[in-house]
Amino acid sequence: MTTPDHSKGRVVSGGAEGEERELEAALRPKNLDDFVGQHRVRRQLSLVLEAARMRGRSADHVLLSGPPGLGKTTLAMIIAAEMNAPLRISSGPAIQHAGDLAAILSSLTEGEVLFLDEIHRMSRPAEEMLYMAMEDFRVDIVVGKGAGATSIPLEIPPFTLVGATTRAGLLPGPLRDRFGFTGHLEFYSTDELELVLRRSALLLDMQVNSAGFEQIATRSRGTPRVANRLLRRVRDWALVDGLDHVDARSASAALDMYEVDQRGLDRLDRSVIEALCTKFGGGPVGLSTLAIAVGEETETVETVAEPFLVREGLLGRTPRGRIAMPATWEHLGMVPPPESPAAAFWTARHTT
Repeated sequence: MTTPDHSKGRVVSGGAEGEERELEAALRPKNLDDFVGQHRVRRQLSLVLEAARMRGRSADHVLLSGPPGLGKTTLAMIIAAEMNAPLRISSGPAIQHAGDLAAILSSLTEGEVLFLDEIHRMSRPAEEMLYMAMEDFRVDIVVGKGAGATSIPLEIPPFTLVGATTRAGLLPGPLRDRFGFTGHLEFYSTDELELVLRRSALLLDMQVNSAGFEQIATRSRGTPRVANRLLRRVRDWALVDGLDHVDARSASAALDMYEVDQRGLDRLDRSVIEALCTKFGGGPVGLSTLAIAVGEETETVETVAEPFLVREGLLGRTPRGRIAMPATWEHLGMVPPPESPAAAFWTARHTT
């Protein structure tokens, strides 16, 4: 069953679909030298690929994990380019039967890179077939049913599997252990995002000054995909307003129009923390009650809004429910009530 994506339509969402992916393709770096950020993973991966080239063999299987929008697909494309090998792209949800995987594997050429996005969503029968393919470069095709079924071994050429997942904990141990290199991608700093934006602005033929880049980077939630998307929205705003040069004021005005504030919060994020503070005194309040208060599904609040709010220290999860943190009141320009869990922290901060 496909999990619904409640983040569609959000300008600050880390996911991308359809036309969005096509627009991203033009901005993707083509080699490791052009790839910004992720210094640890980039150095380690460079060593793995260089060693494989020196041996004249396919690179070890690579597992890339981390939140959406940080560059897992881009790195898969770079791996294929660095190894001078063709790239085959598929995804876990698209492989629901062992036969689906067998058809892909049997058509691979030697040294080809197979990229499986959201690999944790692959079906169990396909996973078990993948174990043997990764380790022995062989799959067993079952022909017939019942007592008359026979297994036919099929040799496949050496290949490199690049798996990407946003939820590494859902991968079974036997599959995770078969990857020769595992890299976890971290959120980007503001300085790194500015470098991403400078490169993208050059490709988009945009004139943006340093202050403008900083405005966009600070609202990008540590995610290059969000940064590039906000840059394109600023470009649209500047085009309609007849501006040839984007500065801090124009970038801020454009992003304010799209309801993305100084910390990267959008309408949904702000409605959650505003309801928490104004309607429930900062909590604690149950998730379902909070979701009803903002007119959203419980799953939408929990999976779309909360992860970023928790990471930013604006919302806390407790056994009794959700609570507003001291930074929440400060961000909203409000004073917590005396009985609020954040009151003591807020008072101490504003009296020193």
